[in-house]
Amino acid sequence: MADRLNPRLKIDGILATMVDTRTLHSREVLARVHEAFGPQVFGTVINRTVKFPDSSVAAEPILTFAPDHPGALSYRRLARELIARGDAA
Repeated sequence: MADRLNPRLKIDGILATMVDTRTLHSREVLARVHEAFGPQVFGTVINRTVKFPDSSVAAEPILTFAPDHPGALSYRRLARELIARGDAA
């Protein structure tokens, strides 16, 4: 697809978002994504939480709206993971 849309496009990885590990569906989808894409899938998972829509309504990023919330911590973990991969665009 990248060759048709943007041949210079580079994918740094695949991020699972809106995950609710309490549901079988989320767990199955996550497992299939890992099976299909292996090491391209980030270890960090962004779980579904009400804080994300709350921060949108407040017009503020989650990192400042609720800096100690697990959602904000997940995005910080993702940033560290991207840096550790060493090839983030």
